[in-house]
Amino acid sequence: MKKMSALKEKQHIGGKISKWNLFWRFPIVWMIVGTIGIILADALFRPLAEQARGVASLLLTLTAGIVAIIVYRLTMKYLARRSIPEITRKHAGIEAGMGLLTGAIFITVSTSIIVAAGGYSFQWASTADTGSVLISSVTPALSAAIIEELIFRGLMLQAISKLAGNGVALAITSLFFGVAHLGNTGATLWSAFAITIEAGILLGAAFLWRRNLWFAMGLHFAWNALEALLGIPVSGHSSAGLFTVKVNGAAILTGGDFGLEGSIVPVMISLLIAIPMLIGTARNRVSSSEKPYI
Repeated sequence: MKKMSALKEKQHIGGKISKWNLFWRFPIVWMIVGTIGIILADALFRPLAEQARGVASLLLTLTAGIVAIIVYRLTMKYLARRSIPEITRKHAGIEAGMGLLTGAIFITVSTSIIVAAGGYSFQWASTADTGSVLISSVTPALSAAIIEELIFRGLMLQAISKLAGNGVALAITSLFFGVAHLGNTGATLWSAFAITIEAGILLGAAFLWRRNLWFAMGLHFAWNALEALLGIPVSGHSSAGLFTVKVNGAAILTGGDFGLEGSIVPVMISLLIAIPMLIGTARNRVSSSEKPYI
């Protein structure tokens, strides 16, 4: 009788543990917990980085990024209970490099078209301190690339995708990404829509295509850093830049006070990049489903 009682008690405890594990493994739960952890890590280091100057600010931002990545990895390993191939160190440099190149091409082509249409004209800022401009451009770009990609593509997109599929996940995360920028300087309903398409869809497509956060981070970083170096406002945030920019023409072309992301040009260019990525994603899924089980 004692043995039977002990066995029932063990099974009862085991059932509780199992239900508890299932709770933490539910996608929305680990998405929320991971997001809170990453936001707290960012909130801890961001004020220190903003108060610091020069290289110290960059190092603190990099430290915040590393801590955020650790939080992400712990969330996925111990709560979601899944492997983390999307942020493995293997091929990290190659993936990040490909993302950097993609982001640089995107901004260069978009800016060149606006210049050709007479929307922008650039003049070298002779009084600018090159070193200070580089650090002030790279630091916020690095922070945004790491923190936002971990939350939106790493946690949110994957959690929703697990529940409702890639299409729904891409649509929801893109919409949230656009809404998140509504509070920025010069933001309008149009700029939020533009961010939804050119950033939400492009960065989401980049992740789904490569299944790699380093690629998405590299693209995001190159995008923001290059804009800042050119002296163009980054989603409404003004930047010193190595150039002074003269803006001419309608806001639909130039983006107005919001900057390049408020222009119709990068919206169109982003779709030209994102659509092939999404086609590649669909082909990768078909290819993987056709592989025989060994």
